[in-house]
Amino acid sequence: MFQPKFALRSVSFAAAAVMASVGVFATTSAAQAAVEWNPESSYTTTDAGDGTYKVPMLKSDVPDVAVERVPASQNDEGRDIYYMVSTTMHLSPGAPIMKSYDLVNWEIVNYAFDRLDISDAASLRNGKNSYGEGQWASSIRFHDGTYYVLINSLNLGGAFLYRTDDIDNGAWTKTAFGRGFHDPSLFFDDANGGTPYIFYGGGGSSAVRLNPTLTAVEQDFPDVIRRSDYADKPYIGNDDGIFEGAQVSFIDGYYYVVMITWRSDGRQVVMFRSPELLGRLADTPVTYESRGVLNSNGFAQGSLVPVSNDAGGDDWHGFFFRDSYPVGRIPALIPATWSNGWPTFGNNGVVPVDGVFEKPIELTPEQERFERLKSIVVSDDFDNDAPHRAFQEEQWTVPTPPDIDETLIGVELFANPGAESGNTEGWIANDGATLSTTPDAHSGSTAIAVTGRTFTGSGPAQIVTGKVQHNVTYDVSAWIKYDNPASPATKPFIITARYGGNFANLTPQTEVTRGTWVKVSGTFTIPASQALSDARIFIETPWVPNPSSDPDTHLMDYKVDDVSLVGRPPVSGELPHPDEIAPNGSNLDLAWEWNHTPDNRYWSLTDREGWLRLTAGKVVTGAYTHRDPGGELTWLEEARNTLSQRSFGPRQSAETKLDISGMNDGDVAGLAAFGQDFSYVAVQRVNEVNTVGVVHRGRPFPASTDQAAVESFLPGATAELGDATEVHLKADLDFAQSEGRLYTTFYYSLDGIDWTQLGNAVGPLEFGGSIHFMGHRVALFNYATQQTGGHVDFDRFLLSDTLTSQNQPLDKSDLDAAIAYADSLDSGDYPAEAWAMLNALAEARTVAAGVVGTQNQIDAPERALSFELARLGTLKALAPSLDVELTADTRCVAGKAVVTVRASNAEEVPITVAFETAYGSKSFASVAPGKSVAHAFTTRLTSVPAGVVSMDATATIEGQPVTVSHDAPYNARSCG
Repeated sequence: MFQPKFALRSVSFAAAAVMASVGVFATTSAAQAAVEWNPESSYTTTDAGDGTYKVPMLKSDVPDVAVERVPASQNDEGRDIYYMVSTTMHLSPGAPIMKSYDLVNWEIVNYAFDRLDISDAASLRNGKNSYGEGQWASSIRFHDGTYYVLINSLNLGGAFLYRTDDIDNGAWTKTAFGRGFHDPSLFFDDANGGTPYIFYGGGGSSAVRLNPTLTAVEQDFPDVIRRSDYADKPYIGNDDGIFEGAQVSFIDGYYYVVMITWRSDGRQVVMFRSPELLGRLADTPVTYESRGVLNSNGFAQGSLVPVSNDAGGDDWHGFFFRDSYPVGRIPALIPATWSNGWPTFGNNGVVPVDGVFEKPIELTPEQERFERLKSIVVSDDFDNDAPHRAFQEEQWTVPTPPDIDETLIGVELFANPGAESGNTEGWIANDGATLSTTPDAHSGSTAIAVTGRTFTGSGPAQIVTGKVQHNVTYDVSAWIKYDNPASPATKPFIITARYGGNFANLTPQTEVTRGTWVKVSGTFTIPASQALSDARIFIETPWVPNPSSDPDTHLMDYKVDDVSLVGRPPVSGELPHPDEIAPNGSNLDLAWEWNHTPDNRYWSLTDREGWLRLTAGKVVTGAYTHRDPGGELTWLEEARNTLSQRSFGPRQSAETKLDISGMNDGDVAGLAAFGQDFSYVAVQRVNEVNTVGVVHRGRPFPASTDQAAVESFLPGATAELGDATEVHLKADLDFAQSEGRLYTTFYYSLDGIDWTQLGNAVGPLEFGGSIHFMGHRVALFNYATQQTGGHVDFDRFLLSDTLTSQNQPLDKSDLDAAIAYADSLDSGDYPAEAWAMLNALAEARTVAAGVVGTQNQIDAPERALSFELARLGTLKALAPSLDVELTADTRCVAGKAVVTVRASNAEEVPITVAFETAYGSKSFASVAPGKSVAHAFTTRLTSVPAGVVSMDATATIEGQPVTVSHDAPYNARSCG
């Protein structure tokens, strides 16, 4: 499907034009417009339009990238197509499917799921949330006509495989594995019958083989690639850096595994290769060779992608991302030079930030233009004209109130919790350790001693299968002590659950002081999607990749006493409502995602035509908390139905218009630059008075949050709105002012023409941890602090890359050029159904002729019209044609002028020809292949002026009727 049109609401601008007589910004005139239409590339691409691009590439947050090619021979479009999937964590819909023909320009065409889960954690319900969790690094594959997306979740049931035979528009089928696979990579071993595997891991790479239907694990292959086997390599080393993100490819007889290693000196790419997929675990064991292949400016984590070359083979490039916060993690296509089976990326291993490379895939000029106008962010008029997608029709079973075994509530679930039996009965060693008893106890006479640890996960454990239940809140705790004088003065400990192969931390990391008993405790609920058939709880120290390199720091002996696991009596909470999940007839552009799953009862594009309505369906409580150690959520973080798009750099302006007449006292609604730290401009209604102002929440964050204080307006950045029922808000995001920091300036207007700045730029916003592990986003929101039912309507969302602070005159030249180019087109040159730019053209004319107040109001309709014009260009280039030659001339016969016409059919099928002149018309029902027809039109005049003969030619090509029109000029003739 084509990107939906953007149509400004002409009534709003017409009214503004009538009201505005002063305070209008200067604009360039239509006479100054560029003669040639040459639109700028989209906001999210670095495609320069001259065959080159810069890295990083998309200027927006697209982390944990995985890319798959669908060759021309295996698709209906006759050219290579690329699809990409990315991490969106707690956002919904999630696992976005992006499409490209040149690996540089991308658009969102689908999502793998509408909701990953309907649980409390996925839905900001009953005090739960999925910030920093949800859907993480995923894998995308195409095999035997089926598309697969494999995702992993840290808190919502482990790994899931989605499949479809129509990745652009089709429905997905979901398979749950009931266990987790960290950073998974799905791989079909086509060299050995297409056997499916998943490679995964966080400190190396393990694998599982799937059954032929890809519905279950057949066999585990732990530690195919072990970090410890490569500890002497300088690009891996013995430090505590990350070693993960395996992506597998098969190239020229070798299996290549690409991973990221994140040493203390930065992110880099390490590559492994072997003739045996399972390496040291193969029937004929072969250790994977390794090389550090890229260590430049932090470009790392991703995969290899093939590009067809002129020799009929493939060239393999790198597709990695770079941390570019606060925009986010930005992908980069990096060319590679291969020698002896190993690549060198970039310019001899150097990839400069903003480095320029040639595009590896050449398209036609029309296609090139269209591709670089595609974007992963959009302006929107909320006209509900986006296509309805199959993923929106996901089927969910709303749970009934939980059936709880009350005999397991309020009682101690651990056996022998204080080892007062004098032995370790009931306890097992997790991951290789020795358990014994010791008289050095926290209370009583005995405690458990843990020695001989080999992994950070080595520690005392209990099997709790049959004891723990879904929908029960548990309190878990343990007293811990260690004495080794060679160990650090403090060491964090964690209590962790393992459900089969899926792990979840149950407590925050708690610092234990050497020689002192310290209590580690937490509260948790097991999600309903998590299998409980193999559940254990154990005590560990934080994971590091090679703990044996420093055992005193990571593998110290320790003691455990007074361990406890008790379920709380159930408290009746809110259950998901069927209408919360069901489609509501509203179809948002694919660039939009909700903060957690939406409640479809409380948002709409149909309640008021051309507006987005956000209704406050709940009252914020201030009782939500992040996972360790994030502290309490603010009201904005707790608010449900917050709608967001990616931000883009280096500068972004977002403008919207609100109808605030439906707000209740205590409601807050506005426009935000949103992360765990955030800034926003909003309207607050207090005692029936509406005030607009600015909120800024910066770092550091206290564990306890005064939500009302955090989200109070900044002094000197407010204005009362009186009896106004509509207000325009504008946020100017400047990522370029200070590297790694975002400063935002906010404005408001009552008519969209005259704007007032609210205080100074606020900031910085910056990346600071794994709670909101993504770039800052631009969001529309409405929440209630006192009562439900209030609503706010948003009329439009307008983007620009020009900030008010740049003090540039408003410029309509690009808009005028697009209109002029549109006026030069002939609708007859295009398929009738493709001439869909008329609405965009009409709205562009309205803006061009009217009074505007921001560059956003100009850029949004210009880019919408330019997009439609570029799309038309590709359709004309691809439109079917007929090889028919038309010629015309004049001559004299008996003193009178005659117009002669000839048509020659060079097609391989018969054609029908119809001539039209000022002196009559003539048709020929069937002109055979290779034949010509001619006709002489008698004018009965002694002289005729120069003119034109028109011809319509029709034929049936591949079962489809094709009609083309041609004109041929003829000269004037005098026969006197």
